[in-house]
Amino acid sequence: MTMGTTGSTRKLVAQACLALTAGLTVALCPALVAAAHADPVPVAPPLPFPLPPAPPYLDPGFYNPDPARVAAAQPGEILAARQVNLANFFVIPLNVRAWQVSFRSTNTRGEAIPAIATVIVPHRPSPTPERNLVAFQFAEDSLSVNCAPSYVLQMGSLPNPTNPVISAEFIEVQAMLQLGHAVVVPDHQGPNAAYAAGPLGARITLDAIRAAENFEQAGLNGSATRTALWGYSGGAIPTAHAAELQHTYAPELNIVGSAVGGLLADLRMSLEYNNGTSTFGGAVLGGLFGVAREYPILNTFIDQYMNPLGKAVRVVHEGQCVALQFAGFPFVNIKGLFNYPGGDPMTAPELQPLLDDMTLGRRGTPKFPVYIYEAPLDEAMPINAVNNLYDAYCKDPNASVYYTRELISEHGIAAVSGAGSAALWLNDRLNGVPAKPGCTNRDVPLQILDPGAAAAFANAVGQTLASLLGMPV
Repeated sequence: MTMGTTGSTRKLVAQACLALTAGLTVALCPALVAAAHADPVPVAPPLPFPLPPAPPYLDPGFYNPDPARVAAAQPGEILAARQVNLANFFVIPLNVRAWQVSFRSTNTRGEAIPAIATVIVPHRPSPTPERNLVAFQFAEDSLSVNCAPSYVLQMGSLPNPTNPVISAEFIEVQAMLQLGHAVVVPDHQGPNAAYAAGPLGARITLDAIRAAENFEQAGLNGSATRTALWGYSGGAIPTAHAAELQHTYAPELNIVGSAVGGLLADLRMSLEYNNGTSTFGGAVLGGLFGVAREYPILNTFIDQYMNPLGKAVRVVHEGQCVALQFAGFPFVNIKGLFNYPGGDPMTAPELQPLLDDMTLGRRGTPKFPVYIYEAPLDEAMPINAVNNLYDAYCKDPNASVYYTRELISEHGIAAVSGAGSAALWLNDRLNGVPAKPGCTNRDVPLQILDPGAAAAFANAVGQTLASLLGMPV
């Protein structure tokens, strides 16, 4: 828990880490030292009604704390905390216990960065002796920090019709709360809104879990907490990368399962798939600009080789939330926005390490069960890339992968149709029901026809509507 310790205790923990490295992964030591190093963090009270929360760009003290303080902290260490009031669609209050935590994470260059997460605990009892945790990654898909879930989920935040996905997906968060699990929601795009930068979002997600598990008010069982990951589309990107990175970046976490859908498994294939042919081309182009915020090599490449039309399109994309990312520039010829002397800009030698880093399957198979759901008719994500990922994972004899292809839907329909089955699968893992070993794949018309899936979805919607009456979750 987030408690103060003496300097001697911190020294003993550090010495113990050094002594244990012969039998433990060295990456575990920073988390142990962080737990001993953390001083008590005061929790600020919620804003009084009707005072609205400040957007992130007007709240630098919480969202961008002193860099020296961030650098001095360990990954996942909490820097500040405050209680918040959450709401459906900005105004319908949700009767839960909720906080925001500011904590230290790490970018893809190994540098300390600040990060934010929302920790939500239901009033209803846990279905297990110790409360479980779900890390839910929203499909933020935006190039502005003001589109982040930490702001959008708060009661009184400014309604934004260009940012509807977070409010819609919040129903899935509430489904897990209604099952008695706590939820942590990271602002996984980081302080620069690096949309689609999966390895960055993975680290922020794993550090958000660390922060939530060591946040005293949440009442969790530290790193022993049974934890699951869930994300769709833009939320699946950090979720899937977190599943692959967990055993090296945060091996102490007790992650029992991960569910991803609408998955961008291979950036090269996605760019090719959407180049001048897809209504989602603008969203993929926005993702390219988001990745450039995290990878200087890509930003330099864009500055050097993108033509004037491409740079004008970038100006329009910058600072936009998800709806405009998707609605802007359908069928855009992404490669045609570059004047690269070698022809195809994605073949540039300097970009290959970045593209490799963004490709799933290169870090091995996750060490826990994985649930994947995808529509072959998905407008943005090529099904062959997900098929290839499934094959790559299943080369591992210890793999546990359950893969569903939903045949008569597309990206948006599969998000809704698959939610109930994903929630039930995760609930089983959290409650200790073992996943089927090995790899299983299936083709179905619609996942909502799975046993119990429609009822689970209807119950989540019904409980969300009940929040109008202030019913506790």
